[in-house]
Amino acid sequence: MADQISQGSADGWWSQARLRAGERLVGRRALLAVVALVLAGLVALAGLSAGGALLGYAAIVASAILLPHLGETEAPGGAVDVEPTGLRDETARDVADALVDPCIILDRRSVVLHRNPAASGQFPALRTGDPLAFTFRYPALLTAVDAARRTGISQSVELHQTVPHETWHRVHISPFGLAGLEEGEEAPRLIITMQTLTEMKRVEALRSDFIADVSHELRTPLTSLIGFIDTLLGPAAKDPQARQKFLGIMRAQAERMSKLVNDLLSLSRIEMHQHVRPTGTVDLAQLLREIKDGLQTQAQEAGATIELAMPEGSCTMAGDKDELYEVFENLVDNAIKYGREGGHVAVSLAPAPEPSGYHFQVSVTDDGPGIAEEHVPRLTERFYRVDADNSRKKKGTGLGLAIVKHIVSRHRGSLSIRSRPGEGTRVEVLLPR
Repeated sequence: MADQISQGSADGWWSQARLRAGERLVGRRALLAVVALVLAGLVALAGLSAGGALLGYAAIVASAILLPHLGETEAPGGAVDVEPTGLRDETARDVADALVDPCIILDRRSVVLHRNPAASGQFPALRTGDPLAFTFRYPALLTAVDAARRTGISQSVELHQTVPHETWHRVHISPFGLAGLEEGEEAPRLIITMQTLTEMKRVEALRSDFIADVSHELRTPLTSLIGFIDTLLGPAAKDPQARQKFLGIMRAQAERMSKLVNDLLSLSRIEMHQHVRPTGTVDLAQLLREIKDGLQTQAQEAGATIELAMPEGSCTMAGDKDELYEVFENLVDNAIKYGREGGHVAVSLAPAPEPSGYHFQVSVTDDGPGIAEEHVPRLTERFYRVDADNSRKKKGTGLGLAIVKHIVSRHRGSLSIRSRPGEGTRVEVLLPR
């Protein structure tokens, strides 16, 4: 019985060996044909003997049969795993392709056998047949890959890339195909899955910055209030004139904190409904007239004039009236505050230029000192100020343009700011119908 089993194993091995030899000859037939032509030319033109040519050709054919392909690896037990350019396991490939996260399958030499569409999209340089290290030159990742293959235990590592964009991934390396391996043998294949952490990291950074900014903005008025209260309880307790002065300052600081809290609540409410498009209707012409009337007193105190230019009749669009009122009130208010003292503020409503894809264009222009170009892209960031002291003196919270940007975005519009020192500032809002 043992002899029969041994004979069967030998016959099976011999059949596999012949099959592999045939596959190698078929795969290298073009090369062998070229070699035959070269030898025939040497016989005809260079005087090479026919016997020598045949002997050399026989040696080359034998090498083609015996030497493995570049992508073949010797598996335990003498079997050869032939995967020169890709993964032959259709089940593993189909499962990898079904994943929404990047997935990469490696052979025992860390050569990429397969990468799913998500991996191809996120890592264009990653190619089948290349070692993993050609694309990912990160020691922590490569060390984890080696550890997973050597120990047969899954590994996890965080991958932080800064080129071409800053991204984070949680990388899981798991060995598979371990069935039948003896203790101490390395895993024949590894499967790598990548879970993106980029959005979560960005949200964490934004939240951290937001908390720091809010704390900074509230700390100054709170410190002032505590200082004035202590003064009123102490040295100025019986000084009516000092008490009146300090109470006025305390009221102004309290109003500043109240406005800051209101702006934060407004911004939070807008962000909560950012993905929901408004369903009401707004007459932009009437809205801008109301804003001009509402800010007329403030403009007179600043010595500024507001000029309104718009077409005749109504200009109706889909939108939230209260939110759009807040947008244009904020823009006109900024033009009055930060424009030239005794200056001119121009507000215009006109059809949007073609082919922008929008229907209305509202612009607010002042003739103030303008803003340096490096500051313009950051004006819509929360708490960003070109001149912090001047902004606080004019009761600015640093959130106005951030609120404007989010409201315009919710209305599927576009916001642009143009300014240069000495040329004033122009803010344009493009809105659909």
